[in-house]
Amino acid sequence: MTQLPPSVAGVARLPLDPIFRPRSVAIIGMSAKPGSAGQVVLGNMLQGGFTGTVHLVGRSGGEIMGRPVLTEVAQLPEGVDLAILMLPSDAVLANIEACVARKVRGAVCFASGFAEMGDAGREQQRRIGEVARAGGLALLGPNTVGYFNYVDAFTVFMVEQNIPPPLDRAAGKAVAVVAQSGGIGAHLAASLRMRGVPLSYMMTTGNEAQQGLAEMIDFFADDAYTGVIVVYAEQIRSAPDFLAAAGRARAAGKPVVLLHPGRSERSQAAAQSHTGALAGNHAAMHLMVEHAGVVNVDTLEEAIDLGQLLLRYPQAPTGGLGLVTASGALCGITQDYVEPLGLDLPALSAEQTERLREHLPDFTPPRNPLDLGTLVAWKPELISLGTASLLADADLGSVLVSLPMPGPETAVVWLRHYLQGISASAKPAILVMQSEDEPLPPAFIEEAHRSGAIVMRSPERALRALSRITRFGRARAAQALPDTAPAVRLDGPLGLGRGTQAEWVGKKLLGRLGLRVPAGALATTPDEAVRIAADIGYPVVLKAQAATLAHKSEVGGVLLNIADEAALRAAWQRLHDNVRRAEPSLVLDGALVEKMGERGLELVVGASRDPNWGPILMVGLGGIWVEALGDVQLLAPDLPRAAIVERLRSLKAAKLLDGFRGAPAVDLDAVADVVALVGQLMLQHPEITEVDINPLVAYGKGQGVVALDALIVTQ
Repeated sequence: MTQLPPSVAGVARLPLDPIFRPRSVAIIGMSAKPGSAGQVVLGNMLQGGFTGTVHLVGRSGGEIMGRPVLTEVAQLPEGVDLAILMLPSDAVLANIEACVARKVRGAVCFASGFAEMGDAGREQQRRIGEVARAGGLALLGPNTVGYFNYVDAFTVFMVEQNIPPPLDRAAGKAVAVVAQSGGIGAHLAASLRMRGVPLSYMMTTGNEAQQGLAEMIDFFADDAYTGVIVVYAEQIRSAPDFLAAAGRARAAGKPVVLLHPGRSERSQAAAQSHTGALAGNHAAMHLMVEHAGVVNVDTLEEAIDLGQLLLRYPQAPTGGLGLVTASGALCGITQDYVEPLGLDLPALSAEQTERLREHLPDFTPPRNPLDLGTLVAWKPELISLGTASLLADADLGSVLVSLPMPGPETAVVWLRHYLQGISASAKPAILVMQSEDEPLPPAFIEEAHRSGAIVMRSPERALRALSRITRFGRARAAQALPDTAPAVRLDGPLGLGRGTQAEWVGKKLLGRLGLRVPAGALATTPDEAVRIAADIGYPVVLKAQAATLAHKSEVGGVLLNIADEAALRAAWQRLHDNVRRAEPSLVLDGALVEKMGERGLELVVGASRDPNWGPILMVGLGGIWVEALGDVQLLAPDLPRAAIVERLRSLKAAKLLDGFRGAPAVDLDAVADVVALVGQLMLQHPEITEVDINPLVAYGKGQGVVALDALIVTQ
């Protein structure tokens, strides 16, 4: 019996077995013209090995390939598993309705001319998805080019294909590819297959009127033959569904690799014109899917490489890189590469140093990176010894073995020594055979594929792949650390109005949460200002207060270092005159009188609520520097303190955090606690859409932080 995936937003998901592994198929829109699209689909399906029942439907009737052609959908028997619609866009809705009437369980729609054409097409697409779902029909497309089920030898593809052999089910887990682009899906699958990587499925989802990426990931999460899921997305249409599906895959031990273009406006526009998808917040998407356990990649090469790596090595590493090579120059090149990639080359442990020293001549130092030089030519066993020694080092999480391309027989010998070196370790390892334009010997390729060895031709590409998997492993490890940040909760309503809140209102709320703000209060008259200043002590700062006054300093609404009562009364008048000249109609709540604070490092801590992905936090250099330099890190709202500190150390200006030119090292734990506090506030109170604490002044260790300004926006 088919097990239904869980419902999302109260809507039960339709089973996908009718699409992936049907027992009966109807091709609707058949033409007697040789080479027509319907005949190509039928040929691919039969060549792929489908042995179920096939029905053909076409207006002209007759016979095609010895099979009778029905003239209308109503002539089909009830309960056909899959209808393949070879129809123009304006004929799709009527045929979907006819399929529903015949209780067809699944359908594939190749037609374009829907959401990618604008509002009218988008409405037409919505309608066909709605009718199909109401009728219990699982719909793939429109604007898909088809798919391959390598597990069950079932192919639906509208371009003539040389159908690859089915998956060897006894050979272990395989990679499933799902893409919103047929061309990219085919490229990913073919590239993996040429490397000898087994494939379970290659699915293209097109415009996703109904079934999309989340549903496919859910299906693969339950599939016994899938070990890794590689996804190409131009738009994730339902963030909650996608995150839930990725979580299910992760819980099943199946890594998800995601390539999602859209970092640039032009890329987003290109995606919209292709699939009709509306552009979203790429940065928010990238952050939250990674937080959910998805491996984000930036290039097609990385999607292929990480798919292969994670199938062989599903446990992402956290340690540094080990390098075994026959080139001193490559050692230097690698040193230049690893720092911007976020990798390191740790020194070899004393234990492994001694292990290697016994077998190496004096002129070959036992270290990381390990340069074997010409020794590999006459002592190839050093490849296995060096590889095994570096993999055995506790500080190394992965190893790259990069060697020059030798003769055909020697290449196989070196491969075998490499395989011996990695045999006792589960850490990721890549063998690079250089001279990438020179073909590998057939015997080498056959043995590499049979062993599952990961072989690349470019050291730089291998380094990028290992750095990506390591960064992911470290991020997951940081998320798993115990959280030592104090828990904060405000029960009941916050007592805020709707819209932008004045600074003094935001600071009152932050004070309730335990965040230190400057001593002071709101004054509505000069006399009140004087009384407040007398209580807190001079010097003070005077700040104009109104919810609509976003940039106080630009209108002369912030006056600093007011030394005494006379100066304060004069400042009161000057501040109101400044605001009146800049914004004559603005009515102030009053002016905030606060104690001048001591100088420290100015940071910014902020949060915004993305409509699709939820709350996103930001931390970085504050004051004017946040706009001038943009040196910020984006964070998920529920990171533990240690992970927040690690992200702070990823800032370009991280040197300032540890003290610079005589300045003290700042209280990073206190900064992290503020970030965690803002995250908790956003998670507990969905009515808050934005928080901006700028500047948050950080002082030396143990001295904490002070929020000098605060903006809160509610809905």
